[in-house]
Amino acid sequence: MDKGFKVVIPARYGSTRLPGKPLLEIAGKPMIARVVERARASAAEEVVVATDDKRIQKACAAIQVEAVLTDPGHRSGSDRIAEVIERLGWDDDTLVVNLQGDEPCMPSALIDQVAANLRALDGVGMATLAHPIRDSATLFDPHVVKVAITAAGFALYFSRAPIPWHRDEFMGKRANLPKSVDFLRHIGLYAYRVAFLKRYIALEPSPLEIAESLEQLRALWHGESIHVGLAAETPGPGVDTADDLARVVSYLAAD
Repeated sequence: MDKGFKVVIPARYGSTRLPGKPLLEIAGKPMIARVVERARASAAEEVVVATDDKRIQKACAAIQVEAVLTDPGHRSGSDRIAEVIERLGWDDDTLVVNLQGDEPCMPSALIDQVAANLRALDGVGMATLAHPIRDSATLFDPHVVKVAITAAGFALYFSRAPIPWHRDEFMGKRANLPKSVDFLRHIGLYAYRVAFLKRYIALEPSPLEIAESLEQLRALWHGESIHVGLAAETPGPGVDTADDLARVVSYLAAD
């Protein structure tokens, strides 16, 4: 198998909380340009943007990155990436990293790490990353996705709720996290084998996925394995809201 990998960046214009998000300016550049920079700083052999809007496609042309205009009716970024794969004719053994279009502070080292982790795992179709949670506010924040893993590093479950639930400790005060168990925050960075992604998008959404609004639960529901590596470094903030955007501007200014 080719040891390289490709990065696809799903970038949807119609964000509910922050419309036009990929084109919002961060220190003089549209967000999509910042995300492309992170992908280009990785070892990826090719970077492609998957979008639903010609305005984003035009912004990508200005920075000389290919942007494929995909069906605006796609349910998820994974579906959008699958259309890119089909349109560009990538073969089933190709490794593809899904770098979300609202992650302008994602370390390029983590893009390389998630691809390398998947490459090392024969028979596994999907990999992602996580990092430790150190405070209770993060653990109990429903906007933060948590993951519980096996001893071998495969996902047991993803949730917006605090997992694992420490029965004795959490019945009382929750100011301090128990030391007897690891709590992990999921990083929304994925690597796929093309053959897996083709199979995945044909699966029906699961009740767990719908309840938690987490599409990775579809894979677990249908019996697929997801490897979860411990991130080599902590990623910077992503952008979901206007407050997040201000936080990213400050983060990059301090970098």
